[in-house]
Amino acid sequence: MRKSVENLATSKTTGGRRHPLRIRRKYETDRYPNEAVTGAQVTVTRHVRGKNRKTAVKTIDFVNLATGDAKVKKTKILKVLDNATNNDYKRRGIITKGAILETQEGKCRVVSKPGQNGIVNAILVKE
Repeated sequence: MRKSVENLATSKTTGGRRHPLRIRRKYETDRYPNEAVTGAQVTVTRHVRGKNRKTAVKTIDFVNLATGDAKVKKTKILKVLDNATNNDYKRRGIITKGAILETQEGKCRVVSKPGQNGIVNAILVKE
């Protein structure tokens, strides 16, 4: 549902009702954030501004892990250890950029935006 751009909660000083001058444009509409969690891979593609497309991850169970020796390895995600973005994301196991994951190769930090890029890239974290 489109909301009006202006705050129409208050009435005019004369007591009359306020009417919007215009409604929101398509690019101004709200939507729920895409929160990637662990599980079998499911992606969503949607049309965005400028006739472009964006692929987002809904669930994923593998990460492209960059090891220190200039190689990238596809590794299974075991669980989300930490998420500095939001404590609730940590509790719910949501993967965002900067999240610390536990993989079969060890701890890693996510460097991509799974909710916007449709992929999870990470680098190993040295302990």
